[in-house]
Amino acid sequence: MKNSYIADIKHTVLKGLLLTGMVITLLVAMQTNSISAETSVSTTPAVGVKLSEVCMVNDRFMGKAQIPIEVEGKTYYGCCEGCKSRLKNDRSVRYSTDPLTGKEVDKALAYIVLGDQSEALYFKSEETATRYKNR
Repeated sequence: MKNSYIADIKHTVLKGLLLTGMVITLLVAMQTNSISAETSVSTTPAVGVKLSEVCMVNDRFMGKAQIPIEVEGKTYYGCCEGCKSRLKNDRSVRYSTDPLTGKEVDKALAYIVLGDQSEALYFKSEETATRYKNR
């Protein structure tokens, strides 16, 4: 029984030494930039949709070309005559908020992706959309 107890202790000590060595090796590799903490995190690009297929008044992806409306040299899109009027006359309909940064985004210049409920989400860039999707 005494030999079994000593063997268990040796086994436990060896496992501890092995684990400690692995941790030290990993830390040294990270410090020498052999391994980057960021490389273990994969990012999936946020897939954008065509601006022309989004009703920018209802903030919905429609899956087909919408009515282009020119306002101040930029093109917005709506699904009906009512949308046309709102886009021309109501600045607040032409702008949204980037869900990641909280900053105002002009819908005509936005990178648009679909949200969980198939709503249009407007981002300042593909980068902020990708960061939002991978959070």
